[in-house]
Amino acid sequence: MNNQPQSSASITDILKQILSVLLVISGIAAFYYFSADHASFKEVALLYRVLGLVILMSVVLGIVFTTELGRSVWNFAIESRQEVRKVVWPTREETIRTTLLVFAMVFIVGFILWVLDMFLFWGIRFLTGQGG
Repeated sequence: MNNQPQSSASITDILKQILSVLLVISGIAAFYYFSADHASFKEVALLYRVLGLVILMSVVLGIVFTTELGRSVWNFAIESRQEVRKVVWPTREETIRTTLLVFAMVFIVGFILWVLDMFLFWGIRFLTGQGG
C-alpha cells in the first residue's frame, strides 16, 4: 500500500490563491471606500469604480488560472462545453407538444381531484348531518 500523499498543491499555488482572495477582498473594500459617502473624496464616478473592480477581478482570474486548481477548473469547463454540444435538443414542435400535454394532464388531474373533493365533502356533510 502506498502511503505517500497524492499530488499536493505547491507553495506557489497556495500563495497565489491567498493573494487572489486578498485582492478580491481589497477590491470590494476599495469599491465601497471610494463611494460618495466619504467626505475626503469627491464622488468617484460609479463607472470608474466598476471598471476598476472588473479589471481587478480579471487579474485575479488570471492569477487563479495559473494554479493547478485553476487549470483543472478550466479543463472541466471546456469538457463540459463539449458535452453540452453532444446533447440532442428537442425541436420547437416537440417542445410545444410536450408543454400542451403537460397543461392538459394538469387540467385533467385537477378536475378529477375537484370531483373527488366534491364527493368527499358531500359524504362528510351527509355523515355529520349538516346536509339538507
